[in-house]
Amino acid sequence: MSSGVALPTLDLVAPSVAFPQPLPAADVYAVPHTGAAQLGDAASEASTQMSEAVAHGLREAGEAAVEVLGALSGALLAGRAAMLTTRVLASAAVRAAEEQRCLERQEELSAAAAEQWQAAAYAVARANARRTALLARCARDTGAPGDGGPSRPDLPPPLDPVGRPLGEVRAELARLEEALRRAEERRTAWEVARLTAVLDGAAEGDDAWRRLVADRREAMVRRHTASRTAEAERDEAGPGEPPRPTADATADPEAVRALGADILAALDPAAASATVELAVGAVGRAVGRAALDPARARRHLVEARKFVQDANRTARRRRADEEWAAAQLDFLTRRAPEDTEALDEAPDAVGPLRRLLAEGVPLSPGERRTVELRVSERMAHLEALYVQAQCAHALSELAERFGGPADASRPEGQDLRLDWTPDGWGPDHWLRATLVGGTLRFATMYRGGPGERGPRERALDDARCAEAQERLAEFTAVARELGLTVDLRIEQTEGARSGLPGEDGAVVLAPMPACSGRPHVHESPPDHRPAPRYRTVGDERR
Repeated sequence: MSSGVALPTLDLVAPSVAFPQPLPAADVYAVPHTGAAQLGDAASEASTQMSEAVAHGLREAGEAAVEVLGALSGALLAGRAAMLTTRVLASAAVRAAEEQRCLERQEELSAAAAEQWQAAAYAVARANARRTALLARCARDTGAPGDGGPSRPDLPPPLDPVGRPLGEVRAELARLEEALRRAEERRTAWEVARLTAVLDGAAEGDDAWRRLVADRREAMVRRHTASRTAEAERDEAGPGEPPRPTADATADPEAVRALGADILAALDPAAASATVELAVGAVGRAVGRAALDPARARRHLVEARKFVQDANRTARRRRADEEWAAAQLDFLTRRAPEDTEALDEAPDAVGPLRRLLAEGVPLSPGERRTVELRVSERMAHLEALYVQAQCAHALSELAERFGGPADASRPEGQDLRLDWTPDGWGPDHWLRATLVGGTLRFATMYRGGPGERGPRERALDDARCAEAQERLAEFTAVARELGLTVDLRIEQTEGARSGLPGEDGAVVLAPMPACSGRPHVHESPPDHRPAPRYRTVGDERR
């Protein structure tokens, strides 16, 4: 094999990958291979620093609790969480809680460390987003009945899982979720009190109506709180529809009054006051018409039910938008560690997100597209860094298992270049991998310039090409352990490419006679090179 191309596909995110430190550009005048392993130098930056503490493969379930989340892995998981639906995040939260219960019961888990970390990271993103949105709503609201407004919830700080073991993150997550549950329940009770004050005011002096409303107040809190659990969101179980008026249910004024109270009790506690007043007015007209015109009373109840449905839909959408905005804001404002390259800022996306949370101003369609674009751009950048890190780590794993020097550099125009001289190949042959725009190219190299090779040199080239195919099969297996699928395609199967280890500049492929016993596969034209791609396997994107 003289050359091949692969498209690394990002599957599960390995937990312990750190942000890469900037690699030095390749030096044209640097001394090439000396025979000593150089993974302690350049490839150490591309492996130890780029893929810090990644194990030889994904650790199985029990060991996941001690795995520490790397900064790059954490940023990638936060980005994926920002792009997922509420239902998927809720499913992950349910799964993370069940995995913790299994460990507490000392039951065996089938999930690998990466899968457990993914569920936990998604649950953290969900909890942090709800925390941010809840605090923003409380900061906006004033004028609570009797006390001037809701008090600010006393919540733990947002949870950052980076640099912490999984068991510790799960414990902190459980505490945050319990604090959120209590705060949201108090918030819902305050909203229900505000809502029922409006309902009471609609029937001044009507004690029977007030009793009906009071009887339903506690049920409103319970119903709304139950609809906000991870299990309910996973199953898409909403708070329930308001009752539907029927001819039998509107036979007498007391039945109309009770049905009207049930319809209004189905209101979302955060429903807009203007729509609530419309629904209350429709119920009042139904009660007033009940004795004389039951059919018209029923029509008014149907109208009230529609107002309630519209108000609930708007309130749920506003709440979902706030939590979505909180997740996007968290991802877009994350910073890389100080000793690494800074991430691009996105003020055109961050500004509207902050305004939505602070003032309740919804995003315009154009602003939403900008946010989604900036999130996608940052995700693409992080995925590219991750692929670089794991490709470098896969090479270092091969060097460790089979011996021989290896190093990494970043020549101009390349994301990463990896050179490895397998044990027994030196000093005249080595393997080279170059990563450019998401495409990973491999080549079997020989030391020297292009030109005619003698029979002995060609025979040795052939032997190295045959060995290279075995080494690349091992590379794809190691990469798979690290969360990458490498779809290798052989472009040419004869000869080797000329060059110098560590050189900067283009690599020239000299015309070679076909190697005996192996088919010739022509190199793909440049125009048909595959486009870079990183995709998420098994995740539901927004």
